[in-house]
Amino acid sequence: MSEVEKSSNKKIGLYADLSLLLVAIIWGGGFIVMKDTLDILAPFYMNALRFCVASITLAIIFWKKTRKITKRDLKYGAIVGIFLWIAFITQTIGLQYTTVSKSAFLTGTNVVIVPFLVWGLTKKHPDWYALLGAILCAIGIGLLTLQGSLHISLGDSLTLVCAVFFAAHITSVGYFAEGMDPINLATIQMGVTGVLSIIGALILEPVPRFTGNAVDLTISLSYMTFVSTMGAFFIQNVAQKYTTSTHAAIILSLESVFGTIFGVILMGDLLNSHMILGCVLIFCAIIIAETKLSFLFPKKTTKEIS
Repeated sequence: MSEVEKSSNKKIGLYADLSLLLVAIIWGGGFIVMKDTLDILAPFYMNALRFCVASITLAIIFWKKTRKITKRDLKYGAIVGIFLWIAFITQTIGLQYTTVSKSAFLTGTNVVIVPFLVWGLTKKHPDWYALLGAILCAIGIGLLTLQGSLHISLGDSLTLVCAVFFAAHITSVGYFAEGMDPINLATIQMGVTGVLSIIGALILEPVPRFTGNAVDLTISLSYMTFVSTMGAFFIQNVAQKYTTSTHAAIILSLESVFGTIFGVILMGDLLNSHMILGCVLIFCAIIIAETKLSFLFPKKTTKEIS
């Protein structure tokens, strides 16, 4: 490989990493937007609008793929969608009763849970990195949520449930998605999430009344639907083709960090020393589980013969 090609590849890799950093920032900002939107719209209605619009938009943009959806696709997409719905609705309801900072880090613990769900499905025992990550994560959760007692708040509890179901969603995607078109899978699961949210809203929530907040609501839902969901999904899938999985894992894990930063700056979240240590331990657990510390032990490459 010539020096020009190496330089070009490095630039492409840098742009890919920067794109993933943008995704992490967008997702971190999503916690702020959700928290604000909950002052206008109840959780089920918010998720109904967000995911129905996202699913319909994807179906229209990729209609050539959408019209080829099979019964098998619908079946597997529905299973994945149910996990996604439970994850998002528990996260959204939980966000009403906890801070943005806590929600961001507790949601991120799903990465540590995934290897144990895979173990249940495939009988493949988690490695030592997963076990170490789980231990650090448990300690971090305790420091972050147990403030002077053994009681965990409703918001923190629901957010931990959300993390479990996000892990189940990730695991189910890996289990069911083989042979499925990723666009169709995304369209179906978002549609299922939207429909289930509509049902929940009609049963459990009063019909929303908008009083002067229509513009704010439109901006918030547009961000969550087109930026945080569809836009970030597209950027991530393109960028990960041009960078290593280790880089992607580390950068995307910064979502929880940006969520906390935004929470402190924009929402006035307060973090004491114990909570900060808990955040650090959870972040370390995520990095260990995602990367297996491979960035500390780079593979040796043989010199190319020119």
